[in-house]
Amino acid sequence: MQMPIEREIFIEAPVNVVWRAITEPDQIVQWFSDEADVELKDGYEGALTFTERGTTEPMVAQITVQAFEPDRSFCYRWAYEPGVVPGEGNSVLVEFVLIAEAGGTRLRVVESGVDLLDWSQEQKDDYAADHNRGWARHIGDLGEYAAATQPA
Repeated sequence: MQMPIEREIFIEAPVNVVWRAITEPDQIVQWFSDEADVELKDGYEGALTFTERGTTEPMVAQITVQAFEPDRSFCYRWAYEPGVVPGEGNSVLVEFVLIAEAGGTRLRVVESGVDLLDWSQEQKDDYAADHNRGWARHIGDLGEYAAATQPA
C-alpha cells in the first residue's frame, strides 16, 4: 500500500468558504464527523466523533492541532494512544492545503506517518485502505457542501 494517503479535489467555492468548512465545528459536521471539537490554536486537543458518518462502529478520534495558516493550510495529528504527546512516529499527521484557482479552490488532503507507526504491516495496510476510501467519500461530500453553501 502506498504511503502517504493523498486526495485532491477542485471545489467550486472560494478559499474562504472551503477554509471555514474544514476548520469550523458547525461546518465540519456537515461533511465529515458527527461531532467536532476543533479550535484554531496550536496544540489544541480536541476530538472528532464518528457515530454514523463514515464508520462501521462509533469512534472518537482524539486530535491535536499542529499548525494552521488561515485560508492556506490546517493540520492536526490523530491515531495516537491516549495520554501520549503526539508526534512523528506515534501518530498520523493530517494536512489540508488550499490553493486558490480560477473558479474555486484546489484542496489537497494528505495523511502521513502511518509507515512510521509501531503497527504490523497488515494494520498499516488496513488503515491506508480504509482511509483512502474514507477520504474519497468525505472529500467528495466536502466539495458538494462547500459549493452549495456559497453566498448567492
